[in-house]
Amino acid sequence: MSDNKTTHFGYETVAVDEKAGKVADVFHSVAAKYDVMNDLMSFGVHRLWKRITIDMSGARPGNQILDLAGGTGDLTRKFSRIVGPQGKVVLADINSSMLNVGRDRLTDQGYAGNIEYVQANAECLPFEDNSFDVITMAFGLRNVTDKDKALRSMARVLKPGGRLLILEFSKPTNPVMSKAYDLYSFSALPFMGKLVANDSESYKYLAESIRMHPDQETLKGMMEDAGLVRCSYNNMTSGVVALHRGIKP
Repeated sequence: MSDNKTTHFGYETVAVDEKAGKVADVFHSVAAKYDVMNDLMSFGVHRLWKRITIDMSGARPGNQILDLAGGTGDLTRKFSRIVGPQGKVVLADINSSMLNVGRDRLTDQGYAGNIEYVQANAECLPFEDNSFDVITMAFGLRNVTDKDKALRSMARVLKPGGRLLILEFSKPTNPVMSKAYDLYSFSALPFMGKLVANDSESYKYLAESIRMHPDQETLKGMMEDAGLVRCSYNNMTSGVVALHRGIKP
């Protein structure tokens, strides 16, 4: 956090205490169409990225899992099956609209017994120390105002030996892919947002927020600074997305 208490909201500079509200407005706006837009934006590939995240999480029956910024519940649904009746999955999101969409969807699909829903800010998680075997955060970290504080908070609530997985848009490793991705993000995304969700501005912000997010090596260093060890990352789709993994010692 800078000394003059400003931060980025996409390419805009805003006061730190304004960002959470602005991000909240974006996700209140897109919640109802979020999954449709995810499929359109990623051509359905986000499902593969999430499946890889699940596979690399090492989740087991009986585990306690936190799906942070879990939104509409894609990861929670799969984790619920894995951990079984002896385990627990907490779907946490700072945004009430996203949380409500996730809760309604999972309840309608018959998921109930081992899932809890918590409205929570990643920077100050309302859980006891050493609570979770696995924490995942898919496409949420870039929207957090103080990412270092959030990573420390996640590390705190992990059990020793527990694993943190951050799935997030990152920096393409291929120059050709990078140029194509820029063109797509700043032209096609806002257009699709307008067409499908009647909201081009929110999708313009989402594209800008991706560009302002730390690159792969920077985020790895931030995870190490938060006290995690054996930190590593896997690039997917030529680095358009990266899956970072760290373990609490």
